[in-house]
Amino acid sequence: MASTKRPRTGLDPALNEKCINTIRCLAADVVQKANSGHPGAPMGLSPVAHALWTQVMRYSSSNPKWPNRDRFVLSNGHACALQYIMLHLAGYDLTMNDLKSFRQVGSKTPGHPECHLTHGVEVSTGPLGQGISNAVGIAFAESHLAAIFNKPGFPIIDNTTFVICGDGCMQEGISSEAGSLAGHLGLGKLIVLYDDNSITIDGETKLSFTEDVCKRYEAYGWQTLVVDDGNNAKDQSAILRAIEQAKAEKNRPTLIKVRTIIGFGSHKQGTEGVHGSPLGPDEVKYVKKLFGFNPDESFVIPDEVAAVYHDAAQDGRAAEAEWNEMFARYAKEYPDLAAEFQRRMSGRLPDGWEKQLPTFKPEDKAQATRKFSQLVLEKVIPAIPEIVGGSADLTPSTLTLVKGQHDYQKETPDGRYLRYGVREHAMAAFCNGAVSYGGLIPFASTFLNFTSYCLGAVRLSALSHVRVLYIMTHDSIGLGEDGPTHQPIEIIPLLRAIPNMLTLRPADGNETSGAYKIALSRENNPSVLCLSRQECDNLPGTSVDAVARGAYVIQDTDGPRRVILTATGSEVQIAVKAAAKLKEHNISPRVVSFPSWELFNEQPVEYRASVFPAGVPVLSIEASSVFGWERYSHAQIGMRSFGSSGPWKEVYAHFGITVEAAVTAATKLVDFYPNGAPDLIHVPQIA
Repeated sequence: MASTKRPRTGLDPALNEKCINTIRCLAADVVQKANSGHPGAPMGLSPVAHALWTQVMRYSSSNPKWPNRDRFVLSNGHACALQYIMLHLAGYDLTMNDLKSFRQVGSKTPGHPECHLTHGVEVSTGPLGQGISNAVGIAFAESHLAAIFNKPGFPIIDNTTFVICGDGCMQEGISSEAGSLAGHLGLGKLIVLYDDNSITIDGETKLSFTEDVCKRYEAYGWQTLVVDDGNNAKDQSAILRAIEQAKAEKNRPTLIKVRTIIGFGSHKQGTEGVHGSPLGPDEVKYVKKLFGFNPDESFVIPDEVAAVYHDAAQDGRAAEAEWNEMFARYAKEYPDLAAEFQRRMSGRLPDGWEKQLPTFKPEDKAQATRKFSQLVLEKVIPAIPEIVGGSADLTPSTLTLVKGQHDYQKETPDGRYLRYGVREHAMAAFCNGAVSYGGLIPFASTFLNFTSYCLGAVRLSALSHVRVLYIMTHDSIGLGEDGPTHQPIEIIPLLRAIPNMLTLRPADGNETSGAYKIALSRENNPSVLCLSRQECDNLPGTSVDAVARGAYVIQDTDGPRRVILTATGSEVQIAVKAAAKLKEHNISPRVVSFPSWELFNEQPVEYRASVFPAGVPVLSIEASSVFGWERYSHAQIGMRSFGSSGPWKEVYAHFGITVEAAVTAATKLVDFYPNGAPDLIHVPQIA
């Protein structure tokens, strides 16, 4: 699709300079009014941003979700004052009052970009290295969807992903993982502008960072270019030439190193003094006077500058209108593809997909829940074509590749299976980028214990309210011989502590189907599926649909000496067997399967109290840390230390996670509460 942008600011150096200096002064004002933030990078990067938003990128500020817009990612999210200023100038739903509310509670201009708060922000960035890694997933999504939907004469998907990042992003290990993957995949529509200003919070980068970044990225398979002077406010031709050269390279991503001066124009320029604090009132006045602005006025946008950005926004609306006209013709020629494209971009799942979920009977073969997961994926992946994903070099263990899939590689961009390599952190950030593009449901997979390797990006999935599936196997000490380094102890409680995260630990085949049903249905939640290595029986009483309630009764009896055994995942097997033995001790047990705390907490208190009635003591069983179980149980069987290497049954026995231990503990619990146990469900959450 040809660009509708026309040369504008490059023809008038004086107007060019005024536009850029307007951005610099606004950056100083925004941070100064908040008395918090980073003015330096926005001031240094103003020429780059001006070039991108007026002469390079296609966007539609009146429709921030236009599918074929160019994507912009600010990876050095501390420089977000720059992004907010550009969004305001370009006509997005971000007012001058929003700029004046920078870093204030409830504003659209938080201290780092958050995609669920601000129109025009594609991904939540801030933790350094995340944004550039998200961008790899975004560029993948463009490539993959173009391979699926584009037809001759109809480039429905044809856009570029632009990134601005800084030295901090380049130092974080996640960006190295992602950069290596991007080079391997040949993502030619990914262009990263690296702000080489030689300053971090500690001071000059030479204190800790002296490598040749361009050579490193060349080794990753990137094209690398250098702009020696990124500060010129009259002429951005060097920046524009580099971007055009980057766009001409179709088979490699491009890194453009742009040398800038942080805090350009202030007395503190080129120092860490402008990295993380306001300039100060007097210095703001000095900067404005230097750049030809009234030092006594704030938040000023000259009419001629506003007109430049108004024209750029008009160009974007024209580009969207051209695309809409093309899509209308596409819909006539390829109606099924057009309907499928619209369905995917809306986030709506195919009608009737749930009917493909397998169900299981007690007489069906016992299998590990990771194997049940594979059986579910074999049904839902053909039914939901937007599911894409893979494993961090553990495909034979996580069982995430199913029949009929083929790999996404640069030669086969229509492939749906991703070989992330041993790059757990980049894998999760990649998924956050891919899901932000629209039209895809990405998944990532590794051993549950290695969630800790990708936790920064997993947390951002939850913060960003995106549908990413984390298919994590080998979920307990039950993985056995690999020992404590691989056995997750604290990971499940950690995941449960993350707001807006669904942690699902299914007990058997039906619950595994139920876990996928809820994870795929929740558009605004990421989900972690915790799956066993060891085999699990298909238990009487389990249900696909009951998983949505978080916890439910799978076995019940009445009697004078009652106790509830509750468990998750593979330990539900122990609870069921222990319940049978407790009957021999004249104790009446109820068994509650508890696949998801978060889903259970969403239920009405009446339902929760019906599952755990007042007065009945509760014993929880989980081969993970007991941390947090005191909310739901009066006694806990679980882990209070790291694990041990050995066959899984011996490891369970060593730590007392057995049927016999459960029977003993339940008996003691009943004896300890002869007159009824304290009610845990109705305890008010006062604070």
